[in-house]
Amino acid sequence: MWTDRRRGALTQQHRRRVQALSLPRPFDAFGFIAALAAERGRPIDLVPVAGRTDTPCGLLVTTDRADCIVYAADTTALHQQHILLHEAAHLICGHHDAPPPLSAAARVLLPNLPPSLVERVLGRTVYTEPQEREAELVASLIRCRAAREDSRTAASEVPDGSRLATLLTAPHRWVARG
Repeated sequence: MWTDRRRGALTQQHRRRVQALSLPRPFDAFGFIAALAAERGRPIDLVPVAGRTDTPCGLLVTTDRADCIVYAADTTALHQQHILLHEAAHLICGHHDAPPPLSAAARVLLPNLPPSLVERVLGRTVYTEPQEREAELVASLIRCRAAREDSRTAASEVPDGSRLATLLTAPHRWVARG
C-alpha cells in the first residue's frame, strides 16, 4: 500500500523525469516515440491491431532486437495516444529491465520451452499493479505537459491585439459595478 508521503515523492520523481523528456511540438505520440527510440538507441516498433473486449488495449514486448508496442487501432485518436504513452512509460520507468521471476504456473504450462524464452516473452508483458499505476501516472504527466506547451505555443502564435489573443492570454478581472 502506498502512503501519501511515498505517493507524493514518486509523483515528484516522475514529474522531474517527464520534465527532462524531449517532446515534439506540436505534440504527436508517434513522433514522441520515434524520438524516444532514437534517444535510447533502440528501435520501438509500433503494431496497430484490432481491439477486442477480452484483450488489453496495449502491450509492450521487448526482444533482443527491439521493443514493440502493440496498440488498438480501432479506437479514438486520444485513446490511441494514451495507450502509446502508457506503454512508452513502461520503457521510461525501466519496467522492461528486470522481468519478474518465472511463475510456477508458467513452468507447468510451458514445460518444453526454455525458461529464458518464457521469461523474455511473458516476463516482459506482465507488470505489477504499482508498475501499472506508475505507467498511468507518467503517461498522464506527459500528456498534461504536452497540452500545456501546445496551448502556450498556440497562444503565442495569435497576433497581438486581436480579440482572440486577449481572451487566451490576459487574466480576466470581473469588477462589480454598483
